Amino acid sequence: MQAPSIRLQLSSERRAQATALEEIQHQLGAIQGSGSAVLCSADRCLTLPELRQITSLLAEAGIALRRVEATRAISLVPAAALGLETALAGESTSDEPPAEASSASGLCVHRSTLRSGDHLQVEGSVLVLGDVNPGARVSAGGDVRVWGRLRGVAHAGKNGNTAARIVAMQLRPLQLRIADAVARGPEDLPPPGFCEEALLLNGAIEIRPAEPIWPQELNAA
Repeated sequence: MQAPSIRLQLSSERRAQATALEEIQHQLGAIQGSGSAVLCSADRCLTLPELRQITSLLAEAGIALRRVEATRAISLVPAAALGLETALAGESTSDEPPAEASSASGLCVHRSTLRSGDHLQVEGSVLVLGDVNPGARVSAGGDVRVWGRLRGVAHAGKNGNTAARIVAMQLRPLQLRIADAVARGPEDLPPPGFCEEALLLNGAIEIRPAEPIWPQELNAA
């Protein structure tokens, strides 16, 4: 019989008196044996370096971090970058991911890769924790953000929002649309270490390096 996952719970941001790594170190002192772990980060906004430190600490104790749960979607982004399972607190933990994750404050978080034939359409902004493969489409009334490779078709500002933008770790789509403007994706490789964004400037779509800035409603979630 498979051993149950170890649940590690961080205190809330308001009550925290130690770093996330220090809290995990303290909890490890009461854990016997090895196995897999689920990290419940509450509303703590973990960074990628913090999560890597936690993962390494658990690995030294013979524990593999398998899943991260959080009440804030921004906390799931570094977990997805490390290839971990992710879930907003209260979501189903079944092995089959939902077609659309729950949304908060106008943001939809989609927790899997979009494959050929898939079409994800939302009224607010969308954050895809995965790739958008060729033949897949994603469209949103606000921003389209992809924590992965965008190689399909993306349409931001589908209702005429010219301030919307498209951001991806690798932005190589078949087609880009922002409001009514249309463009093809670039063919050269992206600059190393940068995300890329597409936005409307003087009525035309421009693609440039970008910091991984998230929509305001994501930061407030």
